[in-house]
Amino acid sequence: MASHIIFASTVLCLIALSISVTASPQPIGIQKMPVTDACLRCICEGVGQCRPDTKCEGEVCGMFGITWAYWADSGKPVVSGSKPSDSDAYPKCAVNAYCAKTAIINYMDKFSEDCNDDGVVDCYDYAAIHKLGGYGCRGSLSEDFKRRFLSCHNPSIS
Repeated sequence: MASHIIFASTVLCLIALSISVTASPQPIGIQKMPVTDACLRCICEGVGQCRPDTKCEGEVCGMFGITWAYWADSGKPVVSGSKPSDSDAYPKCAVNAYCAKTAIINYMDKFSEDCNDDGVVDCYDYAAIHKLGGYGCRGSLSEDFKRRFLSCHNPSIS
């Protein structure tokens, strides 16, 4: 009898622990701003390829410089008429402005974090997440990216 109670208690504790680990909302007091078109434009400027006709070069595609892994982490959005399983679904999406924006917004929804500890998840954080990845946004951005991004970004409009 006692072993059944211990077993049931252990199972309940593991379930509670599992729920608390998988449910990770924003910390209390952190405000999450939307990913605006102005922010996306500045991320694009930061990447340095902000031309709608940008194709694939090496491991990155499109004007936002999206990799296959980034696209996959964003839920593999596709252009109309494509399926995620199509061999060209990733490059078609990454070079299509609308689909690429969808991928970025999905990625930010998945990995949003207050990277600079200012109490808000905003365009600065989204730029760091975009460039440094979902788990690396507290790292250092390249000087070129920072310069291009900051010359575009105006916090009063994004």
